[in-house]
Amino acid sequence: MTIKQASKWASEYLGRNVTTSNISYLIQYGRINRVTENGNTWINKEDLIKYYESYHGKKETEWVRKLGDDLNWSLSFDHLKESERTKHVHRLHPYKGKFIPQLVEYFLDNHVNDFKKDVYFKKGDTILDPFCGSGTALVQANELGMHGIGIDVSSFNALISNVKTNKYNPVDLSSEVRRVTSTLREFVSNSNTVKFESSLKEALVNYNTRYFPSPEFKLRVRAGDIDEEEYGTEKENDFKLIYDALVAQYNIDLSLEDNGTFLNKWYMKHVRREIDFVKSLFEQISDQDIRNVLIVVLSRTIRSCRATTHFDLATLKDPVTSTYYCHKHGKICKPLFSIVSWWVRYSKDTIERLAQFDKLRTDTHQVCLTGDSRTINIVKELEENDQFLARLIKDQRIKGIFSSPPYVGLIDYHDQHAYAYDLFHFERKDQLEIGPLSSGQGADARESYIRAISEVLNNCRKYLANDYDVFLVANDKYDLYPLIAEKANMQVVNRHKRPVLNRTERDKGAYSETIFHLKG
Repeated sequence: MTIKQASKWASEYLGRNVTTSNISYLIQYGRINRVTENGNTWINKEDLIKYYESYHGKKETEWVRKLGDDLNWSLSFDHLKESERTKHVHRLHPYKGKFIPQLVEYFLDNHVNDFKKDVYFKKGDTILDPFCGSGTALVQANELGMHGIGIDVSSFNALISNVKTNKYNPVDLSSEVRRVTSTLREFVSNSNTVKFESSLKEALVNYNTRYFPSPEFKLRVRAGDIDEEEYGTEKENDFKLIYDALVAQYNIDLSLEDNGTFLNKWYMKHVRREIDFVKSLFEQISDQDIRNVLIVVLSRTIRSCRATTHFDLATLKDPVTSTYYCHKHGKICKPLFSIVSWWVRYSKDTIERLAQFDKLRTDTHQVCLTGDSRTINIVKELEENDQFLARLIKDQRIKGIFSSPPYVGLIDYHDQHAYAYDLFHFERKDQLEIGPLSSGQGADARESYIRAISEVLNNCRKYLANDYDVFLVANDKYDLYPLIAEKANMQVVNRHKRPVLNRTERDKGAYSETIFHLKG
């Protein structure tokens, strides 16, 4: 069959609309084979049947059934490996609710297809992200030769974004990392913690090898030969006797000082001492940009060193100071007793990622401003932070917006980085968050959300070019965005609905989000 014939056949076979772009996507990403003869592309019907009966095909069909046949599956980017979705600086620090860089590229670059029929931005344009988050849009604007302005109410979010896009002297950065690392290692070298953890690791390896052999243990659990909950609890309790003996032998203090601060609740005393020690070393760094990089590295490090289980790292429950059966890894695991290994890993990774991005960056300007997008005077703030961009948008104005506003009642954005706010004393402005988790998703919360997002658009519209394009990524389950657009004197001219894959390990259900295209 030709691609057009395959589109028609697949639509009848599945009972839903399958476009020629859908078929081309399957060819492009190796889902089905093709034969080219005399310039024509031919597809074997049996290949299509095999695909639609496969895991991926059934998943696509099932999701379309649940979410609607207007899904643009090519926008799922499910062909990409995780390393591509988190390329270079996009993985400098964890951040809930960020979109993948390929989604930004899709709408900012100059390609067209059956879904994206026009080119909206070109090199030299300026892009605005009024909900900048961790700076994904700014980084991709730079890659594509565009200027980028971000705004975020969270000072820590702004720091992450600016660390990603700033340029550094690699020799000076590496030198400071080596200094901090060697000094930290010297600080912990004679502590009982190092000796304790070494003995604990050896005991865990021996115990797990005996009682949780890989992959035999997981295979037996899946086959139903072992009751994972019962067996895991039994072995957890057995190993606790070994653990307690080592704690007593090395005189390890497992206590937490829960006095109301995040750091005291979620970090054991000896871990806190290492954290505070590393932070004190930053005071000797004269280059503020390099200091900011190391702040991000330390923040990423201490996030991984909280006194919790591996499977509760993203959503904390109760502090854990003992070994435990880990459902994620299928063996007995332990909390962290030192930050050294994670500091070494993340500092090295950060230097490598900054170097990777440096090879791709263009000679453009990006900056994330800290402020409330509903009221901020963008020009005034740029005059203090980037005078080039201030002059540029006075002359050319901003070509458009690409952003993902916070969803209603989903995330408390300051709380997700509470450890960094505690340690570095960033000013918290929780009261200015739009749609926080703490406000819920009721009628009042939705009304407040509509008002706030429309105020952001109305304020930002003052700086946009006449022929602007606004793209907003949202899971609009309450159908709020048509009213938001109306209140902002804009119109929804198109919607691109995409399936969202790889959300979290525990949530793999059908889920979609819509990219709303707005114009004046």
